[in-house]
Amino acid sequence: MTGASDPAPTTVAPILNAANGLTALRLLLVPVFVALVVTSQLEHTGWRIAACLTFAFASATDLVDGWIARRYGLVTPFGKVADPIADKALTGAALVLLSWYDALPWWVTVLILVREWGITLMRFWVIRYGVIAASRGGKLKTALQIVAIAWYLWPVPDVVQPVGPWIMGAAVVVTVVTGLDYVLQAIRMRRAARPAPPADHPADSADSTA
Repeated sequence: MTGASDPAPTTVAPILNAANGLTALRLLLVPVFVALVVTSQLEHTGWRIAACLTFAFASATDLVDGWIARRYGLVTPFGKVADPIADKALTGAALVLLSWYDALPWWVTVLILVREWGITLMRFWVIRYGVIAASRGGKLKTALQIVAIAWYLWPVPDVVQPVGPWIMGAAVVVTVVTGLDYVLQAIRMRRAARPAPPADHPADSADSTA
């Protein structure tokens, strides 16, 4: 019999759940997407459309699996690790392939990938001190990247092709700005978690006269 003062039992989400299933599906779609792009070589219209639709569907699963995990309490350690890896694998594969086939400058791909993987590793580095939640800017960054990549993948008419670089340019700017913001958050989080030195610490009096 549980007393009134006993803590309520906690429910651990099973690793086999709908949210993790969508994350796993997104990972499985990465090689499918790569195969479609390689087959099309960004020249065959039908394969390009198939690659773009596959990318769009895989990207949509990121929104759905996150909502399911939060709505139904299905957040698991596997999901916390696999979800960002699946996102970066899909986006990274798309950017590398676009640069490989000369549709996108390599510096754009390198800049975005360094930011994406760097922030992901930084999140794991500071996870003992707290969680850096996705900001509105981070969500805007993701949306702009998806739209820009889809624009480059889709066989758009020549007359509107110049729109693509503008969308990608906006994505790059937001990517860099939000990356710097996350770095500042991590620094503040580390400083807040660091214990303050005692008031009578010898170094205090020395520093005050420096």
